[in-house]
Amino acid sequence: QVHLVESGGGLVQPGGSLRLSCAASGSIFSIYVMGWYRQAPGKQRELVGKMISGGSTNYAASVKGRFTISRDNAKKTIYLQMNDLKVEDTAVYYCNFQGLAEGYWGQGTQVTVSS
Repeated sequence: QVHLVESGGGLVQPGGSLRLSCAASGSIFSIYVMGWYRQAPGKQRELVGKMISGGSTNYAASVKGRFTISRDNAKKTIYLQMNDLKVEDTAVYYCNFQGLAEGYWGQGTQVTVSS
């Protein structure tokens, strides 16, 4: 069983930056994809970006060039660095770890971009 806890959300002005963290507990040996999703009010949850176990990443077109996923294997933590934030980035952000048999979700952290 894997338990994920996100942190780092908050209120930021347009053009600002935030870094989200997702700390895992439990065995992540079988995890091969780690990703970030977001869900804005009244919208479906969407993929923000993901990192494959080998380290390669891909991102949604809307965040490419502004957001970066990284990881610290020793801490079993992934990060989402968000720069040049826009009002439309406002959402609850979730991390997801996908294993061979099942996936795991964090509880979500709110990001609000507003002046």
